[in-house]
Amino acid sequence: MTRSIFATMIAAAALAGCNNGDNTVVGQGADYGNNVASPAEVQLPPSIASSKVYRCADNDVVYVDWLSDGKSANVRTEQGGPPTQVVAPNPGEPMTAAGGYSIEGTATDASVTIAVPGQSAERCKA
Repeated sequence: MTRSIFATMIAAAALAGCNNGDNTVVGQGADYGNNVASPAEVQLPPSIASSKVYRCADNDVVYVDWLSDGKSANVRTEQGGPPTQVVAPNPGEPMTAAGGYSIEGTATDASVTIAVPGQSAERCKA
């Protein structure tokens, strides 16, 4: 009996919140051509063209993901570490980033020159 009274009170409270007013929604018409913004040209970020592991002259290991635009790469000083993107103004030119990162070379070279923070640039072999 107590349950039925309780259920009746909940139902009454739920119905009391209903609005019986007119809820008509009116659109602006079928011509949406003027309201659609023209899409801007979208440029996707470059994909990874190749990933290489380099052993440098001081026996350090550097991980490089060469990107498909030919003028940028992601450099990591430890496997799975955070990448730092180095960028060149034009393909084939040295790539640099703030903090002392730089790479001279391309993904097809057997060895490249790499500089990381706290160390001078040195030759590294894939």
